[in-house]
Amino acid sequence: MKGKKKLPLEGLRVIDASTVLAGPMLATYLGDFGAEVIKVEHPKGDPLRSAGRQKNGVSLEWKLVSRNKKPITINFNTAEGQKLFHKLAETVDVVITNFRPQTLAKWNITYESLTENNPGLILVKVSGFGEDGPYSNRPGFGTLAEAMSGFAQVNGYPDRGPLLPSFALADQATALLGAYSTMVAIYERDNSIEKKGQYIDLPIYEALMVMLGNQVMEYDQLNIVPGRKGNRTGWSVPRNLYETKDKKWVAISGSAQPIVERIFKAIEREDLIHNPKFINNQARLENADEIEEIIANWMKEHTQEEILERFIQYDATIAPVYTIEDIVKDPHFNYRGNIVEVHDNQLDKVKMLNVVPKFSRTSGEIQHPGLEIGSCNYQVYGELGLNKQEVDDLKERGII
Repeated sequence: MKGKKKLPLEGLRVIDASTVLAGPMLATYLGDFGAEVIKVEHPKGDPLRSAGRQKNGVSLEWKLVSRNKKPITINFNTAEGQKLFHKLAETVDVVITNFRPQTLAKWNITYESLTENNPGLILVKVSGFGEDGPYSNRPGFGTLAEAMSGFAQVNGYPDRGPLLPSFALADQATALLGAYSTMVAIYERDNSIEKKGQYIDLPIYEALMVMLGNQVMEYDQLNIVPGRKGNRTGWSVPRNLYETKDKKWVAISGSAQPIVERIFKAIEREDLIHNPKFINNQARLENADEIEEIIANWMKEHTQEEILERFIQYDATIAPVYTIEDIVKDPHFNYRGNIVEVHDNQLDKVKMLNVVPKFSRTSGEIQHPGLEIGSCNYQVYGELGLNKQEVDDLKERGII
């Protein structure tokens, strides 16, 4: 439902001319905080409309990713569609695309053409491998970035092969980096003398690569090639998932010495605090197998509920491993409004994750889930000066 409060990005106008998944989520994050996001898709429909699980023929993925957006249709393969897109681009602050450079050039969608009558435009070009370089014209998806960035190589267990994530990790990382960089560009434009825009070259592999930490320097200076560690890290011990007596799981992390000492007390092994093998983090890293086995054996002798109560008693870091059923029932998540129920034109009511983070005055909001294809054609094209008959004619001729 539409709120009455003023959102922080109200007045910012964005075209989302991208698909699966980094570009659309970038636009979603802007729309969550009040930007007007016009979702441009082919008249046959965006691939996201048929992605993921469906209910009554309606994609739940579309409902989430396209929330707060105004869907319109344009056929970029037609000269009239390209002209219409450029006319629309004259009215916005940001255009987001995620097509290969050669495809954009074929459609005459370039930074130069889009800024001819709108020099303040920010063009965000999401791609697999970037605007230049030997791989620039290769097709690229998040899966390829997860492989080439180094993520898959370090993900998984030492005795097994590399492991891809089971969700769109690279796309989401790119969307978050893209939303941040878009706002940086807008700030620079609005605070510069010329008020001139620029384009942002945003390849998916780079966004995930920077999240992997210091692997380049460690390789350069120490010749270390990171390997798979399962649930452990090379930073601190203990850090793992542990099975409980009742066949559930818990996670603990001893990233600071006081926390580790509390963990030792919680597992009834205060003697370990002064044991030379475990007296500090470097010692524990050298004896990781031994300390992990001690903790794992203790966990197997207690139920999850008993373990959580004892760790909370000692103020030691711990968390249960949740399923989605646990998440939607959790009292803390519900108290904070992490899950919200919103009205939907097709599914009546739907629950989805709420907008984060919270602001003290101007938090974002979900005004509506993803809408039907072309449902805002009359409104958006009407604002460009087209009447209903002209919009109907464009639709009949396959332009929109």
